[in-house]
Amino acid sequence: MGTSLAPGIRLITAFSRDSWYRGFILLLTFLFYTAYHLSRKPISIVKGELHRNCSGVIRPTDVNITNNVTWCNWAPFDQDNYNTLFGVLDNSFLVAYAIGMFFSGIFGERLPLRYYLSFGMLMSGLFTCLFGLGFYWNIHSLGYYAFIQVLNGLMQTTGWPAVVACVGNWFGKGKRGFIMGVWNSHTSVGNILGSLIAGAFVSSAWGLSFIVPGVIIASTGVLCFFFLVEKPEDVNCSPPQHHSPSHVANGSIVADAPDNAAGHSEAISFWGALSIPGVVEFSLCLLFAKLVSYTFLYWLPLYISNVAHFEAKEAGDMSTLFDVGGIVGGIMAGVVSDYTGGRATTCCVMLLAAAPMLFLYNHIGQRSLGTTIGMLLVCGGLVNGPYALITTAVSADLGTHESLRGNSRALSTVTAIIDGTGSVGAALGPLFAGLISPSGWNNVFYMLISADMLACLFLSRLVYKEAQGWCVRIPRVRGYKET
Repeated sequence: MGTSLAPGIRLITAFSRDSWYRGFILLLTFLFYTAYHLSRKPISIVKGELHRNCSGVIRPTDVNITNNVTWCNWAPFDQDNYNTLFGVLDNSFLVAYAIGMFFSGIFGERLPLRYYLSFGMLMSGLFTCLFGLGFYWNIHSLGYYAFIQVLNGLMQTTGWPAVVACVGNWFGKGKRGFIMGVWNSHTSVGNILGSLIAGAFVSSAWGLSFIVPGVIIASTGVLCFFFLVEKPEDVNCSPPQHHSPSHVANGSIVADAPDNAAGHSEAISFWGALSIPGVVEFSLCLLFAKLVSYTFLYWLPLYISNVAHFEAKEAGDMSTLFDVGGIVGGIMAGVVSDYTGGRATTCCVMLLAAAPMLFLYNHIGQRSLGTTIGMLLVCGGLVNGPYALITTAVSADLGTHESLRGNSRALSTVTAIIDGTGSVGAALGPLFAGLISPSGWNNVFYMLISADMLACLFLSRLVYKEAQGWCVRIPRVRGYKET
């Protein structure tokens, strides 16, 4: 009798060649976008070092000190208007990112994704390092740092459309919501790693808080150049099924559609992508959903320290619970929308539930530690769930929509339009919060609740169509599909 196979080999052979490639691509793109977020995070950590109260810092004997409170700060952030200057840095990045995103998808459709992503990560690494080198080169010009932020914002737009297009090429609709919900946790993983890495160097040499993440994202760019496979067909794997089998006769399955050759040869125009049913509605919904999410990202630690009187580090640690809730919310949104076939309805229900939870969090969320933790987890899930679903599964669904008749080259443009519109909200949210917060935190939360309701309103037509489909009991189609 022959010897049995080793357990490890049994595990390897239990999965098909296609499954191994799909798992590899999922892991690779997860690492890429973790690196993108990891390199964005240092600025929020380093702000506290660029401007701090110096009265408690030990003064070196060889430094002539004229101001006991600001002598250890980094000019030009040693002035009273330092918050405004930090706002300039934030908005330099966010506005450039929002504008660049609309063009990024167009380039992504026309260039090989492997080259496009590699270039984007290498350049993001360069500009992140250049910001940190300002410490070693003793640069004190706001213009220099703002210009680097603009260039970095533009280079960071290469990431999202390209990784979503790549994952969309490899995965069909069946479990796309669940897979992308799990995969989308790279945003939070990147934020957490970025905080830890930047925090390790911030007190001794803040330049390294940028240079180390810059080297990491540049390294992943090299990894991308050597290992990324854009499409299953490139390595003789079977392509995924993008539409239900009932539509095979109409040429909706990308692999078998008779007009695929023509579809692949021509990238879709910006206006062509806008005309895909659902793109405009989901884009406007994301604008308001991302406005809420990014306001929390930039202002939650300050809100917690102001209202609950936590120390800055404790408030920062507590605010990460919102991210944890967001991971769970994204996965739940994906699972529910896969099962029901209602992407728009899933988003709308979560947004509707988020509005009263935000109101409650503002009024009773700080009464006890347990309440704070619970409310942060729930609010994070309900706010970030729809945002995660729209930027991943919905973008991939619409980019492979059956109206395109197999032209998968629309994927990057559609993703860029949806995320680009959302990024306008990401820039506006923190800006509005900064303007409104002096009049009281209640008003900030009323703004966030209003934005949630508007996000829901833009999905109403699609929710109605999905409900119509369920009412007439048409065969359930997994994923978002216009009827």
